[in-house]
Amino acid sequence: MPNEEQFQKLVQKIEELKKGGKIDLSMEEDLSIAVMNLVSLEEHFFFTAEKTGKEDYFDFLKEVRELRKELLGRLIDRHEGETWCISKHLLAASMRILEVGTKLLGEGKRDEAKQMFARAYQTYSLFWAIRLKLLKLPEVKKIRDDQLNVHDTDGTKEPWTFEDIVNKLVDCCDE
Repeated sequence: MPNEEQFQKLVQKIEELKKGGKIDLSMEEDLSIAVMNLVSLEEHFFFTAEKTGKEDYFDFLKEVRELRKELLGRLIDRHEGETWCISKHLLAASMRILEVGTKLLGEGKRDEAKQMFARAYQTYSLFWAIRLKLLKLPEVKKIRDDQLNVHDTDGTKEPWTFEDIVNKLVDCCDE
């Protein structure tokens, strides 16, 4: 996780990209939600084909998959290790956890729903950490829970979470 200085540099870099018209995080957030829904559609077409025995649903699945691949390609460089598949699965998991939270909320289980919503957002934030290259997997090292990073020997600093970063950077209402 980045420290305050690293975070401020990242914010500055993103602001420069936004001013230059090179990045629109609100548009990319919309696109990431669209990809989530397309992954869900792929799953539904698969299960519908299997449950009904109607193979036409596989054709729909193929068409939706091609669209999902195209749109995910606008978000993730598919040639960077496994980040392509990781991103797809993080978005799919976020959507499913969100749906579980929504069902729990509908059942009146508000506290359980809130836990699921928090987990969905945490998972979604991991997607953004990869998308914005905040997380470099080969460099990840195990540290104590109270440490900001490997250089934090006293463990008293409050770390930025990926959720904090996404909250500050991604604002879908900023048009």
